[in-house]
Amino acid sequence: MNIPMVDLKAEYALLKDELEPAVLAALASAHYIGGPNVRAFEQEVAAYCGVKHAISCASGTDALLLALRACGVKPGDEVITTPFTFVATASTVSMCGARPVFVDIDAKTYNLDPARLEAAITPRTRAVVPVHLYGQPADLAPMAELCRRHGLRLIEDAAQAFGSEYGGRKAGAYGDIGCFSFYPSKNLGAFGDGGMVVTDDDALAERLRMLANHGSRVRYHHDVLGYNSRLDELQAAILRVKLKRIDAFNAARRRIAHTYNARLAGVVETPYEDGKGLHVFHQYTLQSERRDAIQQALTAAAIASAIYYPIPLHRQALYAEQCRQVVLPVSETAAARVLSLPISPLLTDEQIDRVCAVVHQALAA
Repeated sequence: MNIPMVDLKAEYALLKDELEPAVLAALASAHYIGGPNVRAFEQEVAAYCGVKHAISCASGTDALLLALRACGVKPGDEVITTPFTFVATASTVSMCGARPVFVDIDAKTYNLDPARLEAAITPRTRAVVPVHLYGQPADLAPMAELCRRHGLRLIEDAAQAFGSEYGGRKAGAYGDIGCFSFYPSKNLGAFGDGGMVVTDDDALAERLRMLANHGSRVRYHHDVLGYNSRLDELQAAILRVKLKRIDAFNAARRRIAHTYNARLAGVVETPYEDGKGLHVFHQYTLQSERRDAIQQALTAAAIASAIYYPIPLHRQALYAEQCRQVVLPVSETAAARVLSLPISPLLTDEQIDRVCAVVHQALAA
């Protein structure tokens, strides 16, 4: 019995009777770009997140790029972010001609460490981009205060954290802009690529919409260099169905994660929840000095696992020259020890038992 990281086939089977009519209705409408499902989904996400504006786009990467551009990040600027994340968090900064400045993470949460931020601020700093890694919100309150004092923008990379909460607000709604990905394996996943930016700032929302639409407010009038970044109607129809289940699915992820915790306590370092927000466990990520032995045993048992992320960004070839003098020990240690186990809302107790049994066996060998 294979156990995948996330069982998209089981999720489709569960939602098939809702998904297929929604897709067929969208097909029959012939409104494939900017149709009623896109507009409705934007309104539903804005209401869910408790913000005034939600602007859809083509991917989570585009969401970050649009957010940075809307906040005025330009060549010569610096943007502070984490090295322990997917490359898009930093590469979008580079796409703006700016320089990502990597600050080390908290050893327990894997998120950007607020205590290390101020020392990295220079006159060229324009924004801070924390990542809500694995579904646990970063500690945003001290970051927001720091940004306020220094006149910086706070852009949340919430690609892994749709539905999580911090300080009584949904992830993405705390900073100036929040960025989401709807990649299929995300907590709220499409059947292809998709993204969203959310904000309470009217001026930022107007600029985001313009940038996503070829730099145009009025058709055939182009004010700035923009992009063609759109969420298509079929994906919006699918996401509207799945949005109705997000809270129940996130609650299931939390239950499964806590079951893992109980069965793996004392054997590996289980995920830490800081209590400042709601962790939605996009990934269930443990730490162990014998990470590789565990992964080999899981592979032999036809159980998926993954390392997010094996090479911190400051050690990637893309940033090697820029970061040749940079040492970020917490990120480097985490990269050598972390392992993510299968987790999805539909993971069964039998599957959890099997995963945990293999972990125990690997460490007893």
